[in-house]
Amino acid sequence: MKKISVLLVLCLALYSLTYGQIREITPKVIQFTGVIFANDSASIVPGVHVYVPQGGRGTTTNPYGFFSMPVLEGDSIIFSAVGFDKTYYIIPSHKEPNSLKLVVYLIEDIFYLEDVAIFPYPSEATFKAGILATRLPNEFDQSNLNVWMNSEIMREMYRNQVNSGNANFRNAMNEQMNYNRYQYQPAANNYLNPFAWSSFIRSLKKN
Repeated sequence: MKKISVLLVLCLALYSLTYGQIREITPKVIQFTGVIFANDSASIVPGVHVYVPQGGRGTTTNPYGFFSMPVLEGDSIIFSAVGFDKTYYIIPSHKEPNSLKLVVYLIEDIFYLEDVAIFPYPSEATFKAGILATRLPNEFDQSNLNVWMNSEIMREMYRNQVNSGNANFRNAMNEQMNYNRYQYQPAANNYLNPFAWSSFIRSLKKN
């Protein structure tokens, strides 16, 4: 019994030691929250990317510059936004339970361009010469207008032109009227109408 008791105590001690080492190795999850300001300490910065490159986790600050995301102890955090330098922060060992609050200040990344002086043309004649020497991108197409306005080409286009919207409408109305007129009776045939033939003969004699 003594041997079993000693063995049990050793197993419990070994388990406690191993469990404590595992807890020390396993990083603690922390809820990381904060607000991001510009370097003037007065204006907040919305739309800042807050992310952990190695873990593939991240978030973005809301319109009030606030963010909140879960992180691990030892994570390297990157704060990046357009117009600001990147800022880095490493999550330290944290004793408070599951909470870490931080205020971040970003430094503006401003790039000043060199001054450019714009001078007008020295004289009206020089300005006119520059305008006349300008070549338009579609100048070649515009130079072909005389060719497209040729009378023969216009007549050919007129012969091959389809009916207009008004002509199509009139044709459709005529077809509908004829359908309603001859719906219950056969259509009239002028070739078999003697009055139509007499009118035709009289018109030939007059000519």
